[in-house]
Amino acid sequence: YETTRNGIATLFLSQAVLLTIAVAAALGAVLERGRLLAMAVAAFLTGVLIYPLFANWVWGGGWLAQLGVNCGLGHGHVDFAGSSVVHMQGGVIGLIFAWLIGPRIGKYNKDGSANAMPPHNIPYAVAGTFILAFGWFGFNPGSTLAGTDLRIATVAVNTMLASATGCMAATLWMWWVRTKKPDPSMAC
Repeated sequence: YETTRNGIATLFLSQAVLLTIAVAAALGAVLERGRLLAMAVAAFLTGVLIYPLFANWVWGGGWLAQLGVNCGLGHGHVDFAGSSVVHMQGGVIGLIFAWLIGPRIGKYNKDGSANAMPPHNIPYAVAGTFILAFGWFGFNPGSTLAGTDLRIATVAVNTMLASATGCMAATLWMWWVRTKKPDPSMAC
């Protein structure tokens, strides 16, 4: 990015959105089970400590970005579209939160078997899935940072194929193995 006012504003906006995704992924693991103040403190600490530090290590030329070069192994850590800085970080923080809080009440029986906890509103779940998929088609190809970059088509196709494959695999698994019927919530 250029060190102009517009370049700085663009970087700030994109990082704010990516931070929001990381925090949403982390807190989504414990929604409705934690206190609002605890969630706010966790979001604040993630936003001012954890995310900026890790993002700088990877995207800002920090030690992870230079690790491969410094050790004679080629390039350093590569993170296209926030696969580790955003998604892995949000997932790991969410896993830690879920481990600390424990399972949802009613998720497991006394014998350890799990109960399905379907969404409360299937049409909303389907609508949310389509909104998220639409966002991926903007976010993933847009992460090439240039509409003239020919990789943009490959990224868009990979995004489409990955989402379709995940949907079909979940649908077929439920249909053929688990419940013997297709399950829209699992397809989503």
